[in-house]
Amino acid sequence: MAKKYVISDMDGVIYRGKTLIDGAAEFVGRMLAGQTPFLFLTNNSEQTPIDLKRKLETLGISGLSEANFITSAMATAEFLRSQRPGGSVFVIGGAGLTNALYNAGFSISESNPDYVVVGKTKNYSFDLIKKASRLISGGARFIATNPDVVDPTEDGLEPACGSLLAPIELATGRKPYVVGKPNSLMMLIARKQLGAHASETIMIGDRMDTDIVGGLEAGMTTCLVLSGVTTREMIDTFPYRPDHVFETIGQIRPEDIP
Repeated sequence: MAKKYVISDMDGVIYRGKTLIDGAAEFVGRMLAGQTPFLFLTNNSEQTPIDLKRKLETLGISGLSEANFITSAMATAEFLRSQRPGGSVFVIGGAGLTNALYNAGFSISESNPDYVVVGKTKNYSFDLIKKASRLISGGARFIATNPDVVDPTEDGLEPACGSLLAPIELATGRKPYVVGKPNSLMMLIARKQLGAHASETIMIGDRMDTDIVGGLEAGMTTCLVLSGVTTREMIDTFPYRPDHVFETIGQIRPEDIP
Protein backbone atom coordinates (compact mmCIF):
# COMPACT_ATOMS: atom_id res chain seq x y z
CA MET A 1 0.00 0.00 0.00
CA ALA A 2 1.44 3.37 -1.02
CA LYS A 3 2.19 5.83 1.75
CA LYS A 4 -0.39 8.54 2.41
CA TYR A 5 1.44 10.77 4.92
CA VAL A 6 4.91 12.31 5.06
CA ILE A 7 7.00 13.49 8.00
CA SER A 8 10.31 15.08 7.06
CA ASP A 9 13.31 16.57 8.77
CA MET A 10 14.59 19.95 7.50
CA ASP A 11 18.29 20.56 8.22
CA GLY A 12 20.30 18.48 5.75
CA VAL A 13 17.10 17.41 3.97
CA ILE A 14 15.50 20.61 2.69
CA TYR A 15 18.44 22.95 3.17
CA ARG A 16 21.97 23.21 4.48
CA GLY A 17 22.27 26.50 6.33
CA LYS A 18 21.03 29.09 3.83
CA THR A 19 21.32 26.86 0.76
CA LEU A 20 18.35 24.94 -0.65
CA ILE A 21 19.10 21.30 -1.45
CA ASP A 22 18.51 20.14 -5.02
CA GLY A 23 14.98 18.86 -5.57
CA ALA A 24 13.58 20.12 -2.25
CA ALA A 25 11.33 22.77 -3.78
CA GLU A 26 10.02 20.29 -6.35
CA PHE A 27 9.29 17.75 -3.59
CA VAL A 28 7.27 20.22 -1.55
CA GLY A 29 5.48 21.33 -4.70
CA ARG A 30 4.45 17.75 -5.43
CA MET A 31 3.17 17.30 -1.87
CA LEU A 32 1.07 20.47 -2.11
CA ALA A 33 -0.23 19.72 -5.61
CA GLY A 34 -1.18 16.17 -4.66
CA GLN A 35 -2.66 17.32 -1.34
CA THR A 36 -0.46 14.84 0.51
CA PRO A 37 -0.62 15.58 4.26
CA PHE A 38 2.90 16.32 5.49
CA LEU A 39 4.80 17.87 8.38
CA PHE A 40 8.30 19.15 8.88
CA LEU A 41 9.47 17.65 12.17
CA THR A 42 12.71 19.35 13.14
CA ASN A 43 15.06 19.15 16.10
CA ASN A 44 15.78 22.83 15.43
CA SER A 45 14.78 24.64 18.63
CA GLU A 46 16.12 28.09 17.76
CA GLN A 47 13.38 29.13 15.34
CA THR A 48 9.58 29.35 15.50
CA PRO A 49 7.26 27.91 12.83
CA ILE A 50 6.82 31.38 11.33
CA ASP A 51 10.62 31.78 11.18
CA LEU A 52 10.92 28.45 9.36
CA LYS A 53 8.07 29.28 7.00
CA ARG A 54 9.70 32.59 6.10
CA LYS A 55 13.10 30.95 5.68
CA LEU A 56 11.66 28.50 3.16
CA GLU A 57 9.93 31.35 1.36
CA THR A 58 13.25 33.18 0.98
CA LEU A 59 14.68 29.95 -0.46
CA GLY A 60 11.85 29.71 -3.00
CA ILE A 61 9.38 27.37 -1.27
CA SER A 62 5.92 28.91 -0.79
CA GLY A 63 2.41 27.70 -0.02
CA LEU A 64 3.16 26.42 3.49
CA SER A 65 1.51 27.41 6.77
CA GLU A 66 2.79 27.43 10.34
CA ALA A 67 0.79 24.22 10.88
CA ASN A 68 3.26 22.40 8.61
CA PHE A 69 6.00 22.67 11.26
CA ILE A 70 6.69 21.03 14.61
CA THR A 71 9.95 21.93 16.36
CA SER A 72 11.71 20.27 19.28
CA ALA A 73 11.08 23.49 21.23
CA MET A 74 7.32 23.07 20.74
CA ALA A 75 7.49 19.39 21.74
CA THR A 76 9.59 20.24 24.81
CA ALA A 77 7.14 22.92 25.93
CA GLU A 78 4.17 20.59 25.43
CA PHE A 79 5.88 17.79 27.37
CA LEU A 80 6.76 20.07 30.30
CA ARG A 81 3.22 21.49 30.37
CA SER A 82 1.89 17.94 30.72
CA GLN A 83 4.30 17.33 33.61
CA ARG A 84 4.19 20.58 35.59
CA PRO A 85 1.71 23.19 34.32
CA GLY A 86 2.70 26.76 35.13
CA GLY A 87 6.19 25.80 36.25
CA SER A 88 9.43 27.76 36.00
CA VAL A 89 12.46 27.20 33.78
CA PHE A 90 16.01 28.39 33.31
CA VAL A 91 16.68 28.41 29.57
CA ILE A 92 19.81 28.08 27.49
CA GLY A 93 18.53 28.42 23.94
CA GLY A 94 17.23 30.66 21.19
CA ALA A 95 14.06 32.67 20.79
CA GLY A 96 12.13 29.70 19.40
CA LEU A 97 12.61 27.78 22.66
CA THR A 98 11.90 30.74 24.93
CA ASN A 99 8.73 31.63 22.99
CA ALA A 100 7.45 28.06 23.07
CA LEU A 101 7.92 27.86 26.84
CA TYR A 102 6.25 31.24 27.39
CA ASN A 103 3.32 30.17 25.21
CA ALA A 104 2.98 27.00 27.28
CA GLY A 105 2.60 29.06 30.45
CA PHE A 106 6.11 28.79 31.92
CA SER A 107 8.00 31.58 33.64
CA ILE A 108 11.70 32.13 33.04
CA SER A 109 13.70 32.20 36.27
CA GLU A 110 17.22 31.84 37.63
CA SER A 111 15.92 31.35 41.18
CA ASN A 112 15.13 27.72 42.04
CA PRO A 113 13.48 26.84 38.70
CA ASP A 114 11.68 23.54 38.25
CA TYR A 115 13.67 22.81 35.09
CA VAL A 116 16.88 23.70 33.30
CA VAL A 117 16.12 23.46 29.58
CA VAL A 118 18.93 23.44 27.02
CA GLY A 119 18.61 23.91 23.27
CA LYS A 120 20.98 25.01 20.53
CA THR A 121 22.13 28.62 20.73
CA LYS A 122 25.05 30.69 19.53
CA ASN A 123 24.94 32.65 22.80
CA TYR A 124 26.73 30.06 24.95
CA SER A 125 29.22 30.90 27.66
CA PHE A 126 31.05 29.68 30.75
CA ASP A 127 28.66 31.76 32.87
CA LEU A 128 25.63 29.90 31.45
CA ILE A 129 27.32 26.53 32.03
CA LYS A 130 28.05 27.54 35.63
CA LYS A 131 24.48 28.72 36.31
CA ALA A 132 22.90 25.65 34.73
CA SER A 133 25.22 23.28 36.59
CA ARG A 134 24.51 24.90 39.95
CA LEU A 135 20.76 24.87 39.40
CA ILE A 136 20.74 21.21 38.35
CA SER A 137 22.95 20.26 41.32
CA GLY A 138 20.49 22.19 43.49
CA GLY A 139 17.53 20.10 42.35
CA ALA A 140 16.31 21.48 39.01
CA ARG A 141 15.37 18.79 36.49
CA PHE A 142 17.63 18.65 33.43
CA ILE A 143 15.84 18.77 30.04
CA ALA A 144 17.27 18.92 26.50
CA THR A 145 15.43 19.73 23.30
CA ASN A 146 17.44 17.26 21.21
CA PRO A 147 20.62 15.16 21.20
CA ASP A 148 22.16 16.26 17.85
CA VAL A 149 25.89 16.84 18.33
CA VAL A 150 26.42 18.65 15.00
CA ASP A 151 24.26 20.33 12.36
CA PRO A 152 25.01 20.56 8.62
CA THR A 153 25.57 24.00 7.10
CA GLU A 154 26.69 25.21 3.70
CA ASP A 155 30.19 25.64 5.20
CA GLY A 156 30.34 22.20 6.82
CA LEU A 157 29.29 20.93 10.24
CA GLU A 158 28.75 23.12 13.31
CA PRO A 159 28.17 22.23 16.99
CA ALA A 160 24.55 21.57 17.93
CA CYS A 161 22.58 21.00 21.14
CA GLY A 162 24.34 17.77 22.10
CA SER A 163 27.68 19.55 22.13
CA LEU A 164 26.30 22.19 24.50
CA LEU A 165 24.96 19.53 26.84
CA ALA A 166 28.31 17.81 27.30
CA PRO A 167 30.02 20.24 29.72
CA ILE A 168 26.89 20.48 31.88
CA GLU A 169 26.62 16.69 32.01
CA LEU A 170 30.28 16.43 33.04
CA ALA A 171 29.97 19.17 35.66
CA THR A 172 26.83 17.71 37.28
CA GLY A 173 27.11 13.99 36.62
CA ARG A 174 23.51 14.16 35.35
CA LYS A 175 22.06 13.14 32.00
CA PRO A 176 19.17 15.20 30.59
CA TYR A 177 15.81 13.88 29.51
CA VAL A 178 15.82 14.50 25.75
CA VAL A 179 12.45 15.34 24.21
CA GLY A 180 13.36 15.65 20.51
CA LYS A 181 14.08 12.95 17.96
CA PRO A 182 14.67 10.04 18.34
CA ASN A 183 12.26 10.20 21.28
CA SER A 184 9.02 8.65 20.07
CA LEU A 185 7.16 11.53 21.74
CA MET A 186 8.06 13.76 18.76
CA MET A 187 6.81 11.12 16.33
CA LEU A 188 3.57 10.69 18.27
CA ILE A 189 2.89 14.43 18.30
CA ALA A 190 3.42 14.56 14.53
CA ARG A 191 1.24 11.55 13.75
CA LYS A 192 -1.58 12.83 15.97
CA GLN A 193 -1.50 16.17 14.17
CA LEU A 194 -1.67 14.42 10.79
CA GLY A 195 -4.24 11.89 11.95
CA ALA A 196 -1.96 9.23 10.49
CA HIS A 197 -1.30 5.58 11.24
CA ALA A 198 2.39 4.61 11.41
CA SER A 199 2.06 2.03 8.63
CA GLU A 200 0.79 4.73 6.26
CA THR A 201 3.58 7.19 7.02
CA ILE A 202 7.14 7.73 5.78
CA MET A 203 9.83 9.45 7.83
CA ILE A 204 12.48 11.28 5.80
CA GLY A 205 15.74 12.35 7.39
CA ASP A 206 19.49 12.64 7.05
CA ARG A 207 20.48 11.26 10.47
CA MET A 208 20.64 7.57 11.26
CA ASP A 209 20.74 8.17 15.03
CA THR A 210 17.66 10.43 15.25
CA ASP A 211 15.42 10.49 12.16
CA ILE A 212 15.87 6.89 11.04
CA VAL A 213 15.96 5.09 14.39
CA GLY A 214 13.07 7.25 15.62
CA GLY A 215 11.01 6.42 12.55
CA LEU A 216 11.82 2.71 12.81
CA GLU A 217 10.88 2.55 16.49
CA ALA A 218 7.63 4.36 15.72
CA GLY A 219 6.74 1.78 13.06
CA MET A 220 7.08 4.11 10.07
CA THR A 221 8.75 3.47 6.73
CA THR A 222 12.11 5.27 6.79
CA CYS A 223 13.86 7.12 3.97
CA LEU A 224 17.45 8.24 4.49
CA VAL A 225 18.78 11.06 2.32
CA LEU A 226 22.51 11.53 1.83
CA SER A 227 22.38 15.32 1.56
CA GLY A 228 23.13 16.00 5.24
CA VAL A 229 25.11 14.33 8.01
CA THR A 230 25.07 10.65 7.01
CA THR A 231 27.18 9.29 4.15
CA ARG A 232 26.56 5.99 2.37
CA GLU A 233 29.70 4.55 3.99
CA MET A 234 28.37 5.32 7.47
CA ILE A 235 25.16 3.30 7.08
CA ASP A 236 26.79 -0.07 7.79
CA THR A 237 28.26 1.22 11.07
CA PHE A 238 24.77 1.26 12.61
CA PRO A 239 22.97 -1.87 13.90
CA TYR A 240 19.83 -0.96 11.94
CA ARG A 241 19.13 0.13 8.38
CA PRO A 242 16.73 2.54 6.70
CA ASP A 243 14.05 1.05 4.48
CA HIS A 244 15.16 3.22 1.54
CA VAL A 245 18.19 5.38 0.70
CA PHE A 246 18.12 8.39 -1.64
CA GLU A 247 20.69 10.97 -2.67
CA THR A 248 18.23 13.83 -2.06
CA ILE A 249 14.60 14.35 -1.12
CA GLY A 250 13.83 15.32 -4.71
CA GLN A 251 14.05 11.63 -5.67
CA ILE A 252 11.34 10.58 -3.21
CA ARG A 253 7.79 9.95 -4.43
CA PRO A 254 5.67 8.70 -1.52
CA GLU A 255 3.07 7.21 -3.87
CA ASP A 256 5.74 4.82 -5.18
CA ILE A 257 6.96 3.64 -1.78
CA PRO A 258 5.29 0.42 -0.54
